[in-house]
Amino acid sequence: MKIGRSAGWWPAVILVCLPQQTLRAQTDEIQVYTGEVETPGKANLTVHANYTPDGHRVAGFPGGVVPQGSVNGAFEWAYGVTEWFEAGTYLPVYTITRDRKIELDGVKLRALFAVPHAGERSFFYGVNFELSFNAKHWDQSRQSGEIRPIIGTRSGPWDLIVNPILDTSFDGISRLDFAPSLRLAWNRSPSFALAIEHYADFGELRHFDSRRVQEHNLFAVADYARALFDLEAGIGFGLTGASDNLVLKAIASHTF
Repeated sequence: MKIGRSAGWWPAVILVCLPQQTLRAQTDEIQVYTGEVETPGKANLTVHANYTPDGHRVAGFPGGVVPQGSVNGAFEWAYGVTEWFEAGTYLPVYTITRDRKIELDGVKLRALFAVPHAGERSFFYGVNFELSFNAKHWDQSRQSGEIRPIIGTRSGPWDLIVNPILDTSFDGISRLDFAPSLRLAWNRSPSFALAIEHYADFGELRHFDSRRVQEHNLFAVADYARALFDLEAGIGFGLTGASDNLVLKAIASHTF
């Protein structure tokens, strides 16, 4: 958002005067992890893109990315090491701002451990670890991390998967941030699925935020798998004042 010199103090005033609506940083990835691991010896590229046509017009922190009109995402590279271990990196994490400026937001390293052949099991589980190195405009912490447990169950065409995520800026256990996600999917066929996904941020474990300043977003999602690529597209609606009103997401992946 471009602001004239005479109005340059307004963002700080807004942040001070709106303590009931905590604004957080943008995210590069809106996805529930299913526990599926890339085939050993195979590489995969997943491109994430999230567009906010109706969101906050003030950054979550001074100098941060303004959600309104921005595209955030990442190029996620993964390699199947074993049937239960997948290594990956996000390079680059990127933003296209509302004025069409391209910004590099950082890089992430990822390690996914999961029960083998999760896609064929009635109960499956795993855990994903991430380490992020962030640009100043992307996150106030230059290094951050994520612990993402994966717990899922399957019955007929239905999947229910929960990722009770804990985010950290490496500033103490009590300051871990609880940001869970959930996916309920109906698999019409092996190549097509419809799902409802919920993404939340309750705040730090030591003291959850009040309901008004928690983030809660509900997405309607469609998944389509082809021989050369997989595509996921979704539309999300913010359920609280701290959430962006409307977010569109797209995820395309290809295994080499």
